[in-house]
Amino acid sequence: MTDLKIRRVAGALGAEIEGVDLARPQSDETIAAIRRALVEHQVIFFRDQDLTPEQQVAFGRRFGPLNIHPYVAGMAEHPEVMEIIKEPSDKTNFGGGWHSDMSFLETPAIGSILYAVELPDWGGDTLFASQAAAFEALSPGLQKTLEGLNAVHSASREYSAGGHSAQKRGSMKVAEADGYIGEFVHPVVLTHPETGRKALYVNPAFTLRFEGWKARESKPLLDYLFEHCRYEGFTCRFAWRPGSVAFWDNRSVWHFALNDYPGQRRHMRRVTVDPWPAQARVPAAAE
Repeated sequence: MTDLKIRRVAGALGAEIEGVDLARPQSDETIAAIRRALVEHQVIFFRDQDLTPEQQVAFGRRFGPLNIHPYVAGMAEHPEVMEIIKEPSDKTNFGGGWHSDMSFLETPAIGSILYAVELPDWGGDTLFASQAAAFEALSPGLQKTLEGLNAVHSASREYSAGGHSAQKRGSMKVAEADGYIGEFVHPVVLTHPETGRKALYVNPAFTLRFEGWKARESKPLLDYLFEHCRYEGFTCRFAWRPGSVAFWDNRSVWHFALNDYPGQRRHMRRVTVDPWPAQARVPAAAE
């Protein structure tokens, strides 16, 4: 039996887990319990961890292959580890604004694991929003309409010159997207493969329009959904401490890194979990 203690932190999503040292190799039973907590609570939090990049990679790989970001340079020794740093001189932060990670890819990531290395004296919290709760709060008529739609996602706006994510930062190497970098279509309503729960799958950073619609036609409905999806009742807020870890499910969660600590440094490390290849057998710990 595992010794995990799971405490829910908000009504819509979020739970804090105690009783596990993520730096140590975990049993299949513990990994399975963490995975169950993730899909149930959508974002899970751990405190007082001490992780090297190698240990963070090892933990992340228990849930799936790790993504190498196409525009943000990873660590030289570990390209799958993204160091998210805001220096005191930086005006913008990375991850500011509501979004889910990597929906601009043909096969989006399923989860992100963020570890706090260095934090400002105040500020720098992260907000999370349940897109399952957002879908469930819609009228049956709008739910039915949205279930018949797909949306076009791309990194072209966010990572183009002038885009928020492409802004120059003191300690991050972010490449601007040049020319046509791909558009990929995903369902507007995503059915979670492990729970069957439905969630909205659009986000302001990467969703351009509905498939078969012009951008101008798409804008009113997308704007309505973007406003609806961040309603306070669908959210939780995480106050970081050094050694804290957040692990969220990109299939049903938005997040927003607050930029409310001017003149201070914030250093985080992230690994991003991709789905298992269709042809690969999912390890028992991830089933």
